[in-house]
Amino acid sequence: MCNPCLLQRCRVCSSSFDVTSREVTLLTSSSCYWQHQDFLTPGICKERIHCLVALRVVSIADIAAYLDSILGSSRFPGDQNGIYRSSASPVYRLGLAIEPWSSIGEWGKQHRLDTLFLHRPWRLDLQMLPEDVGILAYHLAFDLSLTFGWNRRLARTLGMSHPTPFGYKDDIPYGMFGDIAPLNLADVETTLTDIFGTAPSLIARYTTVVHRIAIVAAMTDALIREAATYSVDLYVTGQFRQPARAAVQQLHMSVAIIGHATGERWGLHALATLLAEQWPELSITIA
Repeated sequence: MCNPCLLQRCRVCSSSFDVTSREVTLLTSSSCYWQHQDFLTPGICKERIHCLVALRVVSIADIAAYLDSILGSSRFPGDQNGIYRSSASPVYRLGLAIEPWSSIGEWGKQHRLDTLFLHRPWRLDLQMLPEDVGILAYHLAFDLSLTFGWNRRLARTLGMSHPTPFGYKDDIPYGMFGDIAPLNLADVETTLTDIFGTAPSLIARYTTVVHRIAIVAAMTDALIREAATYSVDLYVTGQFRQPARAAVQQLHMSVAIIGHATGERWGLHALATLLAEQWPELSITIA
């Protein structure tokens, strides 16, 4: 039967439409773009043989420009951030994945993707996807904006007040710290589990009550010491690095390890939310 979310007026000009015997007639504006889809099912939807989807025309360049803006990709001129393979086709269906896998081509065909976003595209065999499927790829800009870095969305999710960037490298912050309502360390562990969908590994438990958290995309001796100067109680990152162990022990810094892949998955879902807010008409699928 007809999907009610696909049967609607044009988002741009509110034009009405009628459907008669497999013919589409726009009653007012002809300047809007209409995507025509067939949902013919015998014995169902007899009055309307076809449904219409009224969409703005979104291009891969539009999406790249938006991502460049929100992820600050200009900060990484030598890294892969932007259009990986261009396409002139409009984008109705967008797929999001961390990296390619052996059956990504089948997955793309199953979801009829027009464009694919990848975080790490380097192992992608372009022949696995149709030539008209565009590809976007964002590496460091994604990591430092939507995983463990200067991630304002994550700061809001954590209830962090006055988030402050720190851990600068080449004028780019690799982390942030901020205050939260005082919580026992066990309660913070529960909060992190709820946010990321998996329990963190608490490598060091030197504090009982957490007032200030740092979220950092790296873990070095210098970063642990810098966090301590800001009175951070809990250092949250993706992976524990042995060279930082001495500083952790010396400064009694509690450390929560989320997992690099877990942080990337959180970032991918955050990206889907941002894109859906910008273009509600896009169909977005997460691998």
